[in-house]
Amino acid sequence: MNTDRRQAGRAAFDSELVRKDFPILERRVQDDKALVYLDSAASSQKPRQVIDAMTEYYERHHSNVHRGVHTLAEEATALYEGARDKVARFINADPREVIFTKNSSEALNLVANVLGWAGESNGIGRGDRVVTTQMEHHSNLVPWQLTAARTGAELAWLGLTDGGRLDLSNLDEVVDERTRVVAVVHVSNILGTLNPIDAIVRRAHEVGALVVVDASQSVPHMPMDVRELGADFVAFTGHKMLGPTGIGVLWGRAELLEELPPFLGGGEMVQTVSMEATTYAPIPHKYEAGTPPIAEAVGLGAAVDYLTALGMDNVAAYEHELVEYAIDRLKQVEGLTIIGPDTAEDRGAAISFVLESPALGAIHPHDVGQVLDEQGIAVRVGQHCARPVCLRYGVPATTRASFSVYTTKGDVDALVEGLEHVKRFFGA
Repeated sequence: MNTDRRQAGRAAFDSELVRKDFPILERRVQDDKALVYLDSAASSQKPRQVIDAMTEYYERHHSNVHRGVHTLAEEATALYEGARDKVARFINADPREVIFTKNSSEALNLVANVLGWAGESNGIGRGDRVVTTQMEHHSNLVPWQLTAARTGAELAWLGLTDGGRLDLSNLDEVVDERTRVVAVVHVSNILGTLNPIDAIVRRAHEVGALVVVDASQSVPHMPMDVRELGADFVAFTGHKMLGPTGIGVLWGRAELLEELPPFLGGGEMVQTVSMEATTYAPIPHKYEAGTPPIAEAVGLGAAVDYLTALGMDNVAAYEHELVEYAIDRLKQVEGLTIIGPDTAEDRGAAISFVLESPALGAIHPHDVGQVLDEQGIAVRVGQHCARPVCLRYGVPATTRASFSVYTTKGDVDALVEGLEHVKRFFGA
């Protein structure tokens, strides 16, 4: 993002006003301490507008969608399909290409499975190569391991530099002529790294490979145009973008979705059924078997409305400034080492670190998290479903602070003060 856009975003964004929309941030915890919520990469908090939209749906409009001819069924269907339209506009897609799933994990499993089932003509077969990266969330690694094992394909991956970036020095060798799929995260949930998707897409398409992007940590924080991104499939989830749990999105190019087999069988995804054979509904319904997450779609639509009103350029500019401030402040904490890029450039809204005490050496992240919680500060600790990253950098786990539109510099200051308290607690 250029400097002019960042400055415009700063001018247009009032985080204190935004915070008033999130009722949970008024909570007091741990003997009446103010809640400092720094765990948005795991799950964001919800504005009143999302909560109200879901309540109104249940109180006034609930029914099963599609096929029904009564008033409630028609209203529920309009709300559900309206949410799809909102998501499509938000990412610059055709609504037919927007498939509702229960989360990013299901979306990525859907792609991995249907490509494995499609056979060697248009999917993954024996001797093919599937490429992923050492940076992936388990949701974009384990499904490909399973598909590779089942089909006889080879799994390969791109490694990491010492500075927390993807190592693309051997991109042309790893993504070779046998490669059918490249699965890559847009923004790492543990390192915060924003990856150069354009270079990966370019190489993958040169060899005829499909590109699957896990955008769980990018769609909530920056503008997303799936056409401009150039990938073939993009997955993200509602609960990380101010929406409810239980709903995610898979975007895929229409021609691919039309030719690939369905993922789940049952009601809704069929056109005609006999005892001998079944034909399938047009996309996207071909991939939405059974009663869908209707209320959750309504909530996601409200979250999209909320983010759209804020302006995703504004969101990205504000969060970039916040990350820049947080990195500078964390570097002032003696004994703290950031795991991942140590500048705000090409970086998302999550910062992982390890902490040492001069008296005791490394402090385990679970201990850091517990002592911070006693101060009312909520962070995430562990391997963040990205164990290969921890193995790469030789750490058992990390502490992660992650931000959203409601995070303030005051929250960052509270974290830094809390970490100093942690060091004192452990004998520094």
